[in-house]
Order: sequence, then C-alpha cells, then structure tokens
Amino acid sequence: MATKELTGTTIEQAIKDNDIVLVDFWAEWCGPCKRFGPVFEASSDQHPEILHAKVDTEAEQALAGELGITSIPTLMAFREGILVFNQAGALPGPALQQVVDAVKGLDMDDVRAQIQAQHAEHSHQS
Repeated sequence: MATKELTGTTIEQAIKDNDIVLVDFWAEWCGPCKRFGPVFEASSDQHPEILHAKVDTEAEQALAGELGITSIPTLMAFREGILVFNQAGALPGPALQQVVDAVKGLDMDDVRAQIQAQHAEHSHQS
C-alpha cells in the first residue's frame, strides 16, 4: 500500500477511519526527509493494515502550525484517533519498525484510562 498525501481537510477523517495512522511531516527542501521517504514507503508495503500518510509542511503550513511541528521530518502515530507517538528526526528502518510494533502493542483501554486520569488531574488544578 502506498503512502497517502493528507491535508488539513483530509487528516481528521483519515485518523477517524483507520485504526493506526502514521503521519510523516516533510518538505521538498529537507534532506533528512528525503532519506526517510523510502524507509517510510517500505514500511507502508510491509504493513498494509496501517495507513502511512504524508503531510507536505510547505503546502500545509496551517496544519503543521496547528500540530506544533517545529522541525522535520516529524513522525506522528495515531491509534484509534489518539496521538500516541510524536518525534522529530529521520528514523532508520529498524527504529520505525520498533515504533510500529509499539503502537500495535498498545493497550488502548489503558491509554484512554491514562488520558482520563490526566484530564481529571488538570480539571482539579484549574
């Protein structure tokens, strides 16, 4: 499965419609992004059940700003609509595979419980 270009208008639906979404934030002028591209493509072939998406930060500056992208490449992983991984820097293949395995292995009930606990904590502090 090839990677899919996402935009500010399509990213939300893509994250809703897929269990796991990996998003590569990149730009044409970025050397490390170009090196990470083939690694990301290879992962999309190995894991057709995971949506591998790319966001061109030049074309989608508002979206990149909204998501707080400060350096590229940045890889984000969403599972069941929740951001579970966010890291800048080009990953080598084995490191990307570790991220995929970790995201697949998450206990999402546990993740949601942690998020609820954090929200409860914040609402007590305000």
